[in-house]
Amino acid sequence: MSRFITTVITLLISSVTLAGHMSFAERVAMGMQGDHRSEGNKARNQYRHPVETLEFFGIRDGMTVLEIWPGGGWYTEVLAPAMRDHGKLIVATWDPEVADQPAYRYALPKQMQEGFAANPQVYDQVTLTYFSPPDSASLGEPASVDMVVTFRNTHGWVNSGLAQDIFNEVARVLKPGGILGVVQHRADDGTDSSVTAKKGYVSEQAVKELAASAGLLFEGSSEINANPKDGKDYPEGVWTLPPSFRLGDEDKAKYASIGESDRMTLRFKKAR
Repeated sequence: MSRFITTVITLLISSVTLAGHMSFAERVAMGMQGDHRSEGNKARNQYRHPVETLEFFGIRDGMTVLEIWPGGGWYTEVLAPAMRDHGKLIVATWDPEVADQPAYRYALPKQMQEGFAANPQVYDQVTLTYFSPPDSASLGEPASVDMVVTFRNTHGWVNSGLAQDIFNEVARVLKPGGILGVVQHRADDGTDSSVTAKKGYVSEQAVKELAASAGLLFEGSSEINANPKDGKDYPEGVWTLPPSFRLGDEDKAKYASIGESDRMTLRFKKAR
């Protein structure tokens, strides 16, 4: 065996050994820079603060964690390598068997499956399930999950009239003492969520009320994803801002200087 091959094998063994002794936060920090991620997604680390956000939620080794509606899988890319061999990650994406959904709800799950297949060293332990209420409305067995996390989805639930049903379903699958972690574009308290959600924003007050009605207790908030530059009143709602830039080049520099949206980061607990 050549010296080069021996050196490579030694480095690989050392890397695996090191990963086995890393804390969850250290594994997140390593995974968010992984080769399985696009440069565009890596560039958003500065806005989405995955290490601090997931630490605030309190993920620990050995947990079963369920991510609802991962979209393009930005957070799945971070969670999967951090939890691999240290817990169980379930990803609940849109159900392709449900008719009359927007086209992206068929395309994104397919793209996610292709990404999983192309990177088994990252995703081979991830469980994929489908969730498109009201037709496909189960997140799993009762009291089967230690933590549920969802990122920038609550406005869509409000717009569809399903927000309370989904929070109730989250409470059903959480174990006693289980945690719900929510990141959501933040409207001002006192605003009407049925109006602001159309622009992508929901107030903290509204999210807390949904959680409370589902029997989930508010435990705390973090300002790690706050952005005081976000005026929350744009021609194309929150999607005017990066990364969407729905206005194209129109005032793009202005919106780029604002950065991504002002977001609440909330943690709730299911009563024992």
